[in-house]
Amino acid sequence: MELTAVTFSYRRNGRTFTVRTDRSVSNKFADLIIKQDGDVITADVQTRQAITIVRLFAEFSHEFGKDERIFLNGYQSWTDSAELPAGHTMRGIDHIPGAIRDRYALSRYGDYDFARYPKGEQHGFTYGYLDDGSGDIEFIGSLSEDSGFTGIATRIDRSKIIAQKDCRGHVVSGAYKGLHLFVGRGGPDDMFDRYFELMKVKPRTDKPISGYTSWYRHYQDISAEKLTADLEALDITYPCDVFQIDDGYQTAVGDWLDIDTDKFPAGLSPVIGKIRERDITPGIWIAPFVCEEKSKLINSHPDWLLRDKKGAPVKSGCNWSCHYALDIYNDGLRAYLRQVFDTFRGWGIGLIKADFLYAACIIPREDRTRGQVMHDAMALLRELCGDMAMLACGVPLASAFGVAEYCRIGCDVSLDWDDKFYMRHMHRERPSTKNSMQNTVFRRQLSGRAFVNDPDVFLLRDDHTSMTWEQRSALARLNALCGGVLFTSDDMSVYKDRQREELTEIMRIRSCDKHVIAADLDRGELTVTYDAGGKVETITI
Repeated sequence: MELTAVTFSYRRNGRTFTVRTDRSVSNKFADLIIKQDGDVITADVQTRQAITIVRLFAEFSHEFGKDERIFLNGYQSWTDSAELPAGHTMRGIDHIPGAIRDRYALSRYGDYDFARYPKGEQHGFTYGYLDDGSGDIEFIGSLSEDSGFTGIATRIDRSKIIAQKDCRGHVVSGAYKGLHLFVGRGGPDDMFDRYFELMKVKPRTDKPISGYTSWYRHYQDISAEKLTADLEALDITYPCDVFQIDDGYQTAVGDWLDIDTDKFPAGLSPVIGKIRERDITPGIWIAPFVCEEKSKLINSHPDWLLRDKKGAPVKSGCNWSCHYALDIYNDGLRAYLRQVFDTFRGWGIGLIKADFLYAACIIPREDRTRGQVMHDAMALLRELCGDMAMLACGVPLASAFGVAEYCRIGCDVSLDWDDKFYMRHMHRERPSTKNSMQNTVFRRQLSGRAFVNDPDVFLLRDDHTSMTWEQRSALARLNALCGGVLFTSDDMSVYKDRQREELTEIMRIRSCDKHVIAADLDRGELTVTYDAGGKVETITI
């Protein structure tokens, strides 16, 4: 993979200036400064007068082999991400009628408003690699996602790889940190170690955690009585570090301190107290950067909503009663979130699961790219959490590197294998056990380097699921093998011998030395061979 050229376009006084070059150039308005220092390539901008960037991208030459596998990291936690053959076409949402896309805000979950989905091509963000089967990989990764996300795309017919900064429309006056890329070839572990070393993200020392979450057992239908029963049902052989109270404790998304008194007559404190009595860390779910349409917040504080250039509120998805993004730079919102997080801390919460975080950066600002906005949002969230551990979810992953202790690296699992038929034709971030497991395997290298990976829950139960036993077992084993967060939503008190034996096995896998020997996705079938404590097994799903 060799640098061919850097293309830089900008507008000034109604005129567009474009240059394509492999060396530094200047004019009276701006400098494009290109440097290559070993395995690091940079293309920075220095302006003498304010300019508006149109595009900034680098081209690399590469001859794609017919058996070569390509991994390009998906936009956010839930985006499907797997090694795929050259020439594979990624499907966007253009096949969905526009009225449905708009009504349910489907484009807002992923990159559909600012990324291309051409036939026979693939794209991703932040990092990726090419695997020709030799044992070494060719790696490319951005070192400057805090100044703007970096899209990485294949151009098979032109034997090219493109790394493009997401900075269109960004107004620059002075210095702008543009493309900073690590490009190298070597063993996978060496390449990932080198990448995070260059990013100055130190290896994570946060301990892996096991736990329980109420979501996949009750969804929003939780109560003090149900959570107490769930706590009492935990199997004594399962080391539960965290008991997470998920969505449903609040009256509406956004009204985080308005506890539903029909479900929790005495508030959350008594339940949290019972969790702490068991020497378990209480966790709580929150979506801090969104509010739903029926919330009190949206009516009381319309000025807190993120708005587009026309002044319209930005819809962020169709969950609940439909939800809208909040403006993270609004002082009133920031003060409210501090009150919420301080209250959680006062209740005794020890872990915050922060969800739907992508909403903060759905649209860029004139003075801030999406990447800069998401960087600021995660800095705010880190400040709010303080000494409470953070489990980030629904987040562009690079923004969580070195910031969150734990991070979801796949979509939600489903109570069936691949969700309902019509859902399979929706966006790439949809719930799917199948897709979740693929992400667990192909993003495994991040765990312990960027954060501790959360692959979502395992489900061994026989009821309230249509998954086969083989599928449930594979889900549990891959979570234990590749993840550092091992949560379930099962009632362990009804486990039969089969479930108890499987639980023993996944805890063995979790505790021993383990590694993936090989992983292959072929026409939708995932095969993983692994060594766990000297015991070699193969899972095919």
